[in-house]
Amino acid sequence: MKVLIVCSKNSGKIVPFILEQTNCLAQNGCKIDFYSVTRKGFLGYLSCRRGLLQKINDFQPDIIHAHYGLSGLLANLQRHVPVVTTYHGSDINKPKVLWFSKWTIRLSRFNIFVSQKNINTAKPKEDFALIPCGVNFDVFKPLNKIECRWKMGFSEDEKLVLFSSNFDNQVKNPQLAKEVIKLLPGVKLLELKDYTREQVCLLMNAVDAVLMTSHTEGSPQFIKEAMACNCPIVSVDVGDVKEVVGDTKGCFVCSRSEKDIADALKHIFDINKRTLGRDKILKFDNQLVVKKLIDIYKNIKK
Repeated sequence: MKVLIVCSKNSGKIVPFILEQTNCLAQNGCKIDFYSVTRKGFLGYLSCRRGLLQKINDFQPDIIHAHYGLSGLLANLQRHVPVVTTYHGSDINKPKVLWFSKWTIRLSRFNIFVSQKNINTAKPKEDFALIPCGVNFDVFKPLNKIECRWKMGFSEDEKLVLFSSNFDNQVKNPQLAKEVIKLLPGVKLLELKDYTREQVCLLMNAVDAVLMTSHTEGSPQFIKEAMACNCPIVSVDVGDVKEVVGDTKGCFVCSRSEKDIADALKHIFDINKRTLGRDKILKFDNQLVVKKLIDIYKNIKK
């Protein structure tokens, strides 16, 4: 089966979880090609229609799988190849973008949402499924904490918390995270920026906890990847974090109170234990997720 992936590359690269999912599709027998959008905004996507049509003519895909609402809208500017669109959160949570996404939902042959909250907001009527993006369990896995600290250049006795993104990403609410850390003398907040996937795994195994304070999310990979590494988690109630974390000991879903978040981190420092998070998220293995996608593709082709 030939699958054309339509997605954004306007940040200079395709986001890792899309690449990991498509690599897994290829491992399961799909022939993959990409059409990546480097322009921004509705008009930027619209201007790519001619290039997409040329790619479709050259590759002759059976299915187009678009990631994010605007990519799905672009993909549906042709009606010859059926389109599956995955919505990752920002395309549903932002009202201005949601308007475009709702048109994509109507036009796409099938729609995939990564969280129930996004389904509740988008209100699709039919031909949709809840399928959060999977995790590469070969990359994200538990490792020795001391060895990871040595590899990343940290000392054994530092108190380290890994933030969910770079400090410039205002959607991730770095200001709240920084205010929390002010309540914890001696604790260092690490910015997640310019690391390889393997280095992110090392970081998640090296730190005492990871921290998410985002204003909005869909189904954050950061949380699932931390769970796969058995890393303690402190997060506000955003996206599907509460469902993913569940009752995992050593993980906390808090209010947006600086004190509540700081108290949860203090508790993790005091206990100083890894979690059993990996066992809780085996259903997010990329191989299982991709099998669901292939079933969808096959049903559409019938």
